[in-house]
Amino acid sequence: MKLNVSLLGNLERQVEEELDLRSRAITGGVVHATEDLKHALQVDVVRAGLGRRLAKTWRSNKYPGTGHSLGAAGAVFTRSPKLIRAFDEGTVIRSADGFWLAIPTEHAPKRGRGRKRINPSNFPEDQLGKLRFVYRPKVSLLVVDNQRERRGKRGGFAPSRSKRALKTGNGLSTVIMFFLVPQVRLKRRLNVTSIEQKAGRDLPGYVDQEYRRLSGKGG
Repeated sequence: MKLNVSLLGNLERQVEEELDLRSRAITGGVVHATEDLKHALQVDVVRAGLGRRLAKTWRSNKYPGTGHSLGAAGAVFTRSPKLIRAFDEGTVIRSADGFWLAIPTEHAPKRGRGRKRINPSNFPEDQLGKLRFVYRPKVSLLVVDNQRERRGKRGGFAPSRSKRALKTGNGLSTVIMFFLVPQVRLKRRLNVTSIEQKAGRDLPGYVDQEYRRLSGKGG
């Protein structure tokens, strides 16, 4: 018995079209999954109460930059890896000099000299008064003496200029500007690993969905 098989159309062209379709589907699926992963990580940061500024440090890239490929890939990364890692792992933070870690209180100004984030080294003592160290067994303090509470909407404290008040101490307060601790353990607040794992599981579905859309086989 002899069997003859004939193919209708151009086999080479059909293969090329199928490969092109699959490369478009893979690229589209990867792009979709990458953007979903970035968005999920950004939402995770916001829900943790860490702010939109940190959330926006999550960025994404796709490869190739233009066109499509069977080897398409996506990458999601953060421009603040140390902060993200700290809140994802619950890192212990210690002082850089190995002594005290200064945590500003609500009474300390947000910015110090040079408009930098407030810390004991740039605290404006010429405006608010000299910092004084108060030792306590677990949490020590940096305080400013002879402060008078402001009235009105502005609130807060300001150094007293009254000679009589400075002499008698009437109406004056000692205000805590910094808590001093040896270390602080950040509570784990992010879920980076579980979000990444879910994105990996979802990727085949995105590729299949894109293939069905491009081929007209979608339901």
